[in-house]
Amino acid sequence: MDLFIYLFAALFSVLNPIGTIPIFVGLTQHDDKKERSRISLWTAINVFIILVVSFFLGEYVLSFFGISIEALRIAGGIVIATSGFSLLTGKFNKKRGVNKKVENDAQTRNDIALTPLAIPMLAGPGSISLLIAFYHEHQNTPEIIISVLAIFAVAVSIFITLRSAHYLAKILGASGIVAISRIVGFIVIAIGVQYIISSLITIVKDNLS
Repeated sequence: MDLFIYLFAALFSVLNPIGTIPIFVGLTQHDDKKERSRISLWTAINVFIILVVSFFLGEYVLSFFGISIEALRIAGGIVIATSGFSLLTGKFNKKRGVNKKVENDAQTRNDIALTPLAIPMLAGPGSISLLIAFYHEHQNTPEIIISVLAIFAVAVSIFITLRSAHYLAKILGASGIVAISRIVGFIVIAIGVQYIISSLITIVKDNLS
């Protein structure tokens, strides 16, 4: 249960579906409730597939390119901390690559569930690197099952959040969403810094031994 809660909390914080609410509302403002539900469902499914593939195959990709797990953890920690800083300073949207041109292009296409919603807004480098590093440390069968369940739970939470996005936007308002995003941003920064510190400690221990 501790492993499940840790991975779920870390992924939810890094993905930050609450911070996606304003963009989702803007991209689906002309859609009816049924279409919003469909987009929400397929966004969650796409995120789940991307995260599971990253979890199981990411380490093999690293081996192919000769990248060490500690290098990945440091790079991932920097990306995660940067995303958290963007949340904390209110510049999250720009950092996710969703500029006005991308937003306008998305509104002219029939399906936005894969891009830009699943990628890059939700499943980005931070979450992918987090899962690759996590798989490296938890490879026995019970831990893998718990990890996949945590990823599934995050996907379900994304569906619920996006499905309720228009309602939440009205309840929370712009200031409420910003406040929650900044709290989450602080947590995300802490996760990123912890990844960097852990990697540096491991590197120093390996060199001293």
